[in-house]
Amino acid sequence: MKQQRVHLIDGMRGLSLFGILLANLLIFQFGIWGKDDLTLSPVDNGAYTFVKIFIEGSFMPIFTFLFGYSIVKMAESLKEKDLMVKRYFVRRFLFLILLGVLHGTFLWEGDILTFYGIFGFFLLLFINRKTKTILIWGLMMFVFTNAILLIGAGFASGVKSTDEFSASASYLEKANEIYATGTYTEIYQFRNNEDPLSDLPIALVFVIFTLSPIIMAPLFLFGMYAARVRLFTNPRDEGTSYLKATWILLPLGILMKGVGELAPINGWTDFLIGAGAPLLALGYISAFAYLYTKIANSIFMRAFESVGKLSLTNYIMQTVICTTIFYGYGLGLFGKLGVLNGIGLGTLIFVVQCIFSTIYLRYVPRGPLEFILRIWTNFSWNGHTKKKRTVTNIRPRSEF
Repeated sequence: MKQQRVHLIDGMRGLSLFGILLANLLIFQFGIWGKDDLTLSPVDNGAYTFVKIFIEGSFMPIFTFLFGYSIVKMAESLKEKDLMVKRYFVRRFLFLILLGVLHGTFLWEGDILTFYGIFGFFLLLFINRKTKTILIWGLMMFVFTNAILLIGAGFASGVKSTDEFSASASYLEKANEIYATGTYTEIYQFRNNEDPLSDLPIALVFVIFTLSPIIMAPLFLFGMYAARVRLFTNPRDEGTSYLKATWILLPLGILMKGVGELAPINGWTDFLIGAGAPLLALGYISAFAYLYTKIANSIFMRAFESVGKLSLTNYIMQTVICTTIFYGYGLGLFGKLGVLNGIGLGTLIFVVQCIFSTIYLRYVPRGPLEFILRIWTNFSWNGHTKKKRTVTNIRPRSEF
């Protein structure tokens, strides 16, 4: 049976890109290391708190979940065509790594594509596993990662400040100047040559970068499990389940992140934020799915679907647009717009992407980067998978 595109998943992908853009605007405006060390007006401080609780860290997991979901759907499609599944994924992941390296090197330090490409190879271990096995591994890793956060919280419960885990003041000062006034070449050299973590112990840096992928692993596996059990393929039949999950996960995630962000800084706040973020992400997924059952054919949902279908192109375009607005070689608004205005700008950019994506898809079936990815993944100029060659039976010698 031919695989049908799950339009709800496209809509969720669009939703995640919107949230990722709003979260990334803190980085575009203040730098990846400067966004957590800001002096803001009361209005911007309120907007900043809103972003930290409701947005930052809770939309990237949605994209992570959908990445795992899409891997299963693509694997099923390849198996139906009797093709070599892992071979196609290896090419796909290598492309993501290459694009991510180019993106991070020449445009912006906040790239996520390299991480997804690398982690994809880990997910290949679960492509042929039983559905129950994927769920068990996802739950075990979720418990394991939260246990690490909980143990870390216990050891760091007396810590009152996170200054020792931040970039140096000299780095932040130089970054603010370079990004606000520098040329493309100056910003390129700074991004690729300066080390913001030079003052941190090497062991600590190693632990941070080792644990970060592990913390994201459960969402990948939950997405794979959801695809295996056909979740989201019949939204109207599953509406009650979406609503129940929304009522549980949304308040719990918001409560945990809210307490973590508003309470005095210590080890326990890191645990609450780290554990609450994926729960809130799952709450957003459930809420969006339930909303989809009510207004699936609305302009609103079609707009999110259109952005989601062009997710790779739209993600890179967000970088191009925002770096042009904030960096010195563009409008030079780095650090000047403010958090609240940044939310407004992000909303405007996303609306423009919704309009453009909707119009674009009326004439072209897929985005430019999506098409290049398909060409490379499928090794065909039209982007279609090649049919597996059938071997003609050889007649026995006696027939000659």
